[in-house]
Amino acid sequence: MKAVPLQPAPCGRRRSLPGVCRTDLWQLLSLVLACLGLLGTLGVSAMEAEASELRRTAVVRAVEKNRDAIVNIRGQKMIQSASSGFEQDAPRRVNGMGTGVVIDPRGYIITNHHVVDGVANVQVTLANGEKYRARLLAHDPRTDLALIKIAPREKKLPVIRLGTSSDLMPGEPVIAVGNAYGYENTVTRGIISALHRRVQVSDQQEYDNLIQTDASINPGNSGGPLLNIDGEMIGLNAAVRVGAQGIGFALPIDDVLAVSSRLMSIKRMDRNWHGVVASHVAHPGRDGILVKTVEAESPAAKVGIQAGDVITRVDSVTVRNPIDIERALLGRAAGDAVSITYRRKDQPQESRFVLESYEPRPRSQGDDPWQLLGLRFEELRPSEVRSISDRYRGGLRITEVRESSPAHQQGFRRGDILVGMHIWETVSSENVQYVLRHKDLAEFAPVKFYILRGDQTLYGHLRMAAADAR
Repeated sequence: MKAVPLQPAPCGRRRSLPGVCRTDLWQLLSLVLACLGLLGTLGVSAMEAEASELRRTAVVRAVEKNRDAIVNIRGQKMIQSASSGFEQDAPRRVNGMGTGVVIDPRGYIITNHHVVDGVANVQVTLANGEKYRARLLAHDPRTDLALIKIAPREKKLPVIRLGTSSDLMPGEPVIAVGNAYGYENTVTRGIISALHRRVQVSDQQEYDNLIQTDASINPGNSGGPLLNIDGEMIGLNAAVRVGAQGIGFALPIDDVLAVSSRLMSIKRMDRNWHGVVASHVAHPGRDGILVKTVEAESPAAKVGIQAGDVITRVDSVTVRNPIDIERALLGRAAGDAVSITYRRKDQPQESRFVLESYEPRPRSQGDDPWQLLGLRFEELRPSEVRSISDRYRGGLRITEVRESSPAHQQGFRRGDILVGMHIWETVSSENVQYVLRHKDLAEFAPVKFYILRGDQTLYGHLRMAAADAR
């Protein structure tokens, strides 16, 4: 048989693989590479999409949920440092700055008392840049909290998302937002370093129960929120330790809301009455607050609300913390019927009560400032007080101090002007009577007082004398 020589492959080259020429192989490889390139492009796009989503961390989402409810506060104030007792250095004017949080869509804002203390013109800037002048409605120097209000052009402002401080854990991540050194809406993050810290930041201010964090808190952060990773406010930034790094402090939100509910109470704001004294959140994560007591003969008492009930709703407002009751009833008129939903031994209940005007109990001999404090005074015209200091709307000039009385022991002198007691101003003698008759007098005793002596504001604490003192 005649041998047949090998013939060139149809592609004109020798075969490198059985039935496959080199050109075919190159085309195949090119096709594979092209496919790989396409797949690579698709992979990059997918990675970019994933990276974009990864950038929206829990911190970003927490800030986004709340930034519109955080405000910046500015204003000029007079400050002075105190050494001890009534001795103080000369005051000086400084530009104050701080932060606040919106707790009601009608423009009610909570901040630190020291942010607005002595500020004649409190300027509030919203996240959208709108500026407003705020009114100081109420304050509590002991807990360093104040309630201010603006009149927003929009009917409803965004409200901060409130959490609870009852279940905080050392080591859990937190976020602080505020007007740090005047840099608006500064965001810092860290962890909870410790709980229940007792801190004295100055001769004038001591805190009993603070959250310690290493999230950067600077001057101007005061009054801003401390958020958890879910975007809930769990503290109000309050203080820094001078000279320290990574040490800041915040007031627990449960304490803030308890005080704020008193500052915002309809008894104070509208002179109306419901009679419920709330204790705390019944169960973290569930709606409802626990009723501590019900004031005798109050509207709530008349329809059978009892201590131990858990209030979950007042009219259209879901109740999650004590301040929600006041928010639901603020601005309502005496005589309005109010629906209330609550649980009693886990059984749902519904009722309706009628708001009543609040009338302080009649004056008794035991309310006499001479008996309890050892003071007699006369009312001054507002212009007389403002000629000395524009920080105050009025005051009471001390005309007599009883020997060995609480006022005498605290160093009161004839001619001093009493301008404040506890969280209230003392423009008239009725203001002093209100403090002495207050049902919670025992809770904030000894009573902190503020007096004008010359052009200086001095402070101290008064303990009540026995009612039969002469």
